[in-house]
Amino acid sequence: MSEDKVLPKDGDSDYSLPGRYEESNFTYEQQIAPYESTPKSKSKGLAIGVIAFTIISAGFLSYYFLNQNEIDSQIVQNTLNMSPEQILANQYNIGEYGSDHAHAAILVVLDGEQLNFGLPQFQLSGKYIHFEDHNPYLIHKHATGVPLEMLFVSIGLKVTYDCIFVEYGFSKNANEFCTDERKTVQVYLNGEKFPSDISQYEIQHDDRILITLDEKSISKHLKYLDSFKIFDVPKKPLVSSDKDILI
Repeated sequence: MSEDKVLPKDGDSDYSLPGRYEESNFTYEQQIAPYESTPKSKSKGLAIGVIAFTIISAGFLSYYFLNQNEIDSQIVQNTLNMSPEQILANQYNIGEYGSDHAHAAILVVLDGEQLNFGLPQFQLSGKYIHFEDHNPYLIHKHATGVPLEMLFVSIGLKVTYDCIFVEYGFSKNANEFCTDERKTVQVYLNGEKFPSDISQYEIQHDDRILITLDEKSISKHLKYLDSFKIFDVPKKPLVSSDKDILI
């Protein structure tokens, strides 16, 4: 004989049924807790990350400020250890020594007299561009991208809009030569007036450059400049397996 199923009477609670008691103790807060845990965990992780970044950044800044004088001193020292030529070489990103070889003639006339670059203070003053062999006018360039500024700095020469400065001395009375009012320094390249800053120009083989304050004698100076001999660039022999090749 089977047992009849008995339904709960009125007034009896569902909690009296098997399994209902455990469900009755599962509160609302416990039901929603799993859904709230994810954003809380993300927020907590983000906060920890921000704090960690702040601490690390503060550490780097503290190290810099505590050692600022030493760091700045090292930067200055590294710069001082570089010659003016090397600083300019880095600035202009010039090629390696030997990447080019060109000769050009230059004539600088001050108070009617040629500036003699054959004097010892002007000879072999730089690695990449210089005068040599006591020649008073012939420029030698030994790398690509070398502007005349590198030569001028190495010999103490500066050419501005209306003045020419000679650091190492040319005259016993002055080392600064300027034009009269409303006049400018005259600069010519290959017989044509050069319209911009000649110090930024990179010489090409057989160039001829005139720099003077004397506007009245330009033609005479250009003729004298044309008389200068510019020597050909010597060929370098390259040894091959068969025979020597000249380049």
